Amino acid sequence: MTEDWRHGGFGLYLHWPFCAAKCPYCDFNSHVSAAIDQRRWQAAYLAEIDRIAAEVPDRILNTVFFGGGTPSLMEPELVSAILDRIRARWRLSNDLEVTLEANPTSIESGRFRAYSEAGVNRISMGMQALNDTDLRRLGRMHTAAEGRRAFDIARTHFQRVSFDLIYARQEQDLASWEAELREAIGMAVDHFSLYQLTIEEGTAFGRRAAIGKLPGLPDEDLGADMYLRTQEICDSAGLHAYEVSNHAREGAECRHNEVYWRYGDYAGIGPGAHGRLTLAGQRHATTTPKAPGAWLEMVERDGCGELPREALPRDEQAIEFLLFGLRLAEGIDPLRYRALSGRDLPQDKIRDLQELGLISDDSGRIRATAEGRAVLNGVIRELMP
Repeated sequence: MTEDWRHGGFGLYLHWPFCAAKCPYCDFNSHVSAAIDQRRWQAAYLAEIDRIAAEVPDRILNTVFFGGGTPSLMEPELVSAILDRIRARWRLSNDLEVTLEANPTSIESGRFRAYSEAGVNRISMGMQALNDTDLRRLGRMHTAAEGRRAFDIARTHFQRVSFDLIYARQEQDLASWEAELREAIGMAVDHFSLYQLTIEEGTAFGRRAAIGKLPGLPDEDLGADMYLRTQEICDSAGLHAYEVSNHAREGAECRHNEVYWRYGDYAGIGPGAHGRLTLAGQRHATTTPKAPGAWLEMVERDGCGELPREALPRDEQAIEFLLFGLRLAEGIDPLRYRALSGRDLPQDKIRDLQELGLISDDSGRIRATAEGRAVLNGVIRELMP
């Protein structure tokens, strides 16, 4: 019997926790540090690669993703050493995807050629906005002109370049977002991650909003209009939403993120990195300490940067499968859900959601419709065990 994770493949995520500055909207595990001993970090990453590869030596590795933080602050020699060790430890798929997240400052874009020579073949660029006023509001350290230059440089070194934009920003109206999105599409991009600005607790924006110091945010109706207009503009440009917040030309989808959404296995290395690993037929959740110093010391002291693993019960696997899979335009296979959970999806709920036009059930797959994706959390709640 085929192990379930093989439906999604196997990927490796490496977390670089450092940034030059903390963006006010960011709730990721990122830290600002005056000095970083990259040789010490290299030793820790290589040790963790060795440890995990010894557990799953026979896997074919489909994807590698350097996330953060700001991985484009990593020395190219560090990236090269990590990829060399990965090549030595795993069999690689013929079309291995290696993504590195980058900020478009002139310093970081100057490293693009070296990253390409090390084996990175896809860049995910954190543009976030294409005008200087909003970039300043978002706490970004690059100008719009720097962003455009960095994008042009990236296109000369990488066949695949994605970039992120945030919409529903302060004082932003529908017309200005449409114009910005069309400009971005005109830059010959083949993959977008387009996120609606959310105000998270524990962030600088969250604290400002709590005391009324974050004016001009679009209301819920305008945010919904921006989402729907985004879908229309991207669809007409051939950049279809293969996932709720991700648009790509056919063949340019982020295969690493598809490992997550298709509920494959992935190893997580670095501070705060999560993973899902199937061992002896049981899927486990893996986590690591969030604090960079704590993770580093744990690897050096114990030879392992991972906290105790949790074996995932079938109901939790079923919930995760729904949460990830229904984000995808391709939807989910109900037979796979039954194999994971030991039960069928609730047919009465399926019928109700179909009648409301929120899901489709055809060709052996259940998919959220365009209307359903706009209220996806509610759809998923109806189907949960």
